[in-house]
Order: sequence, then structure tokens, then C-alpha cells
Amino acid sequence: MAQRLALRRFLSISPKKHSVPPVSILSKVSAAPCYPRSLVPLTQITVPASIRTFSTTPVCRATFNIQDGSDFQDRVVNSQKPVVVDFHAQWCGPCKILGPRLEKMVAKQQGKVLMAKVDIDDHTDLAIEYEVSAVPTVLAMKNGDVVDKFVGIKDEDQLEAFLKKLIGA
Repeated sequence: MAQRLALRRFLSISPKKHSVPPVSILSKVSAAPCYPRSLVPLTQITVPASIRTFSTTPVCRATFNIQDGSDFQDRVVNSQKPVVVDFHAQWCGPCKILGPRLEKMVAKQQGKVLMAKVDIDDHTDLAIEYEVSAVPTVLAMKNGDVVDKFVGIKDEDQLEAFLKKLIGA
């Protein structure tokens, strides 16, 4: 709702009230103003090359969803970092509480530990292999081996202790 209101206000501004700042001013700011094409002809906007940026840095996500058995093998079992594996289900109420809480705690570890999410309805074979009899079940894996496990919801202090134990800090 607020976005619609802001858009209406922006579009109701007449082009005579606002002008594009000269290039010398644009070079002093970190980003050029953005005007709809209907308000300012393209010939009036000159953006110095120093303002345009492009990054090719890969985004490293600490949390990821497992796609299949080979994905689990590559990203969890063969991982150099410790991995927390969250076995969950879409229909599971406690999973919906634990999942975001666990993701938040893993993010606080700043890349020292990864988190894999496994939907037991999609990956029944993995759930059977790792003896998951109830959800949520969380495994701590290091060098391909299960080193710790819990079933059910934990509060943030218990999750932090679980992760610290896994990391070895």
C-alpha cells in the first residue's frame, strides 16, 4: 500500500519542477537520481562511468535446500565445513518455528557452519537412511559423520550451544 502511494506521488510530479543535476554534481554522489523516461529525455542524463558498478563476487549462502541424493552427498557428506541438517516437512508446525530460528543461529556463525534443509516428503530415502522417525530432526555432521542429533524444538540458547559444540569453539 505504501509503495503504491509513493509511486502515485512520484508520477504526479511535473518534469518542470525537477531538473537533472549536472555531471559535476553526479560525480560527487554515490548514485545518480532515477527519473522515469517520460519525465526526462535520455539525452539529458549523463552518468559518469565511475558511478556504474558491476560485481562478479559469488554469493555464499550458509543455508541451502537439498535437491536429491547426489546433491546431499556433494554438499553435506563431502563438505569441508561442519553441516547442520534440518529434516523437516511442509505440514509440520514445529518445523515452521524451528527452521527460521535455526537459520538465524547458523547465520550468526558467519560461515563457520553450513545448514542443509531436507524435506522428508521429497527425500524419503535420506530420512530412512539417517533414521529420522519424527520431525523436526536436526543432525550435526562433520567430515561426513553424524556427531550430534536432536529431535523437536530448541530455544536459541540451546541451538547456540549445539552449534558451538559442532564447531568446536
